[in-house]
Amino acid sequence: MISVDGLSVSFGGRYLYEDVSFLINNKDRIGLAGKNGSGKSTLLKILAGVKKSFEGNVSIPKGCTIDYLPQDMVFNLGKTVFDETSTAFDNIKKLEKRIDEITHLLETRTDYESNEYLDLVTELNEENDRFAVIGGNSMKGDIEQTLIGLGFSPNDFTRMTDEFSGGWRMRIELAKILLQKPNVILLDEPTNHLDIESIQWLEGFLKNYYGTIVMVSHDKIFLDSITTRTIEISSGKIYDYKANYSKYIQLRQERREQLTAAAKNQQKFIEKTEQLIGKFRAKASKASFAQSLIKKLDKLEIIEVDEEDTKSIRFHFPQATRSGKVVVESVNLKKSYDPKTIFSNVDFIIERQEKIAFVGRNGEGKSTMVRLIAGKEKFEGTLNIGFNVDIGYYAQNQTESLDLKKTVLATIEERAVTSINVNIRQILGSFLFRGDDVDKKVSVLSGGEKARLAMCMLLLHPYNFLVLDEPTNHLDMRSKEVLKKALMEYNGTLIIVSHDRDFLQGMTNKVFEFSGG
Repeated sequence: MISVDGLSVSFGGRYLYEDVSFLINNKDRIGLAGKNGSGKSTLLKILAGVKKSFEGNVSIPKGCTIDYLPQDMVFNLGKTVFDETSTAFDNIKKLEKRIDEITHLLETRTDYESNEYLDLVTELNEENDRFAVIGGNSMKGDIEQTLIGLGFSPNDFTRMTDEFSGGWRMRIELAKILLQKPNVILLDEPTNHLDIESIQWLEGFLKNYYGTIVMVSHDKIFLDSITTRTIEISSGKIYDYKANYSKYIQLRQERREQLTAAAKNQQKFIEKTEQLIGKFRAKASKASFAQSLIKKLDKLEIIEVDEEDTKSIRFHFPQATRSGKVVVESVNLKKSYDPKTIFSNVDFIIERQEKIAFVGRNGEGKSTMVRLIAGKEKFEGTLNIGFNVDIGYYAQNQTESLDLKKTVLATIEERAVTSINVNIRQILGSFLFRGDDVDKKVSVLSGGEKARLAMCMLLLHPYNFLVLDEPTNHLDMRSKEVLKKALMEYNGTLIIVSHDRDFLQGMTNKVFEFSGG
């Protein structure tokens, strides 16, 4: 369906990918894999036609429709949720108009056997089929079903989009894409702003989707559920696996082992050949033989094994001062945003070293509660923070607080406490900032790299109570593994809000469910 041929993209003299080629076929379910900054989001932008500056060719068949959900976008305001979502059907209105035009032409023409007439009949049949496929006969019901599936309630349909957070507006944009039913859907981290129920609904929708799906996601369960093909971007090259994410990891390891063995054998061959060249090139009778060996080496294609961090990284939180037994106590807690009450009559006690997951649908008050605990908002009732409790808070928008003009290293040095200053580069390395990466300006980092840096800053201080709101958003698989291991070994108290099912598994020993206020 889509052909990518000889694609090359470079930033600052470094190639994200160089002379890569691949095909995207009808009904493919492709997950793009690779570390943060490898070029996954850039590839989606190229396929979507958003990024024009690249070498090579991207061929898209005539009539192929493509819709793209980026990580960050500009939202339309001033309409209700339902009306904004219904703009997805603007193409249906255009299609209806074209069908009417063709029908009128067929009614007024009499050249029934001409090629032009037959072409119009063919086009009419195709457009009628397209009209049925994209839901022309069931617009209202499809809009309602999709919005509810993505977590909106019927009462939300008449609310203005201006009233919703960026995460909820992103859901509206996702709903519009799903309703338009393009031939190809491009999704960049679609689960970042979805709760677990909405993720499961989206999984079901995409599994049964008639078209092609290409996505970037760091939700392993989500990827395994949907994708059947993984394209890895690594060291400027791509590697194509006919497998979902978990199977790809296994196949990738097998490929690396084979390449490593082949590279070792090749190096032995090169060394032996160079020895022969050195032995015979000075002898007149063997000079031609030596020259033939030199030419043979010159033509040899060197086997390269892409770089991979094989170290077992273990990041330990700095030892924190012991807090009192009761870390947080709530009595008759209430929070409202007039006229809506988020929750009321909430009583709970959190004790030292408990690790608690806040779960529930979006909008039920999880993020609001962690903001109250972190002292970021006012409330009614009683919320007491215990003796000697030192709170470290990671917000969903934590990356927005970073100074874009500073380097990675300067950002960390400014926040590091004296006792662990000597380990700054080691700590950065555990979050995959190595070598020249530490001298990068924050402004050039990808979304995932900024998230890692923000998390690294938080972990530098010896907090004894961590309150983390969606800390895995934008983090790649390796970064999540490092963070999860660190949190499981953490000896302080933890509250975590996350929609990542794999990340939460085995992490907490208690769950607070938010539902119905």
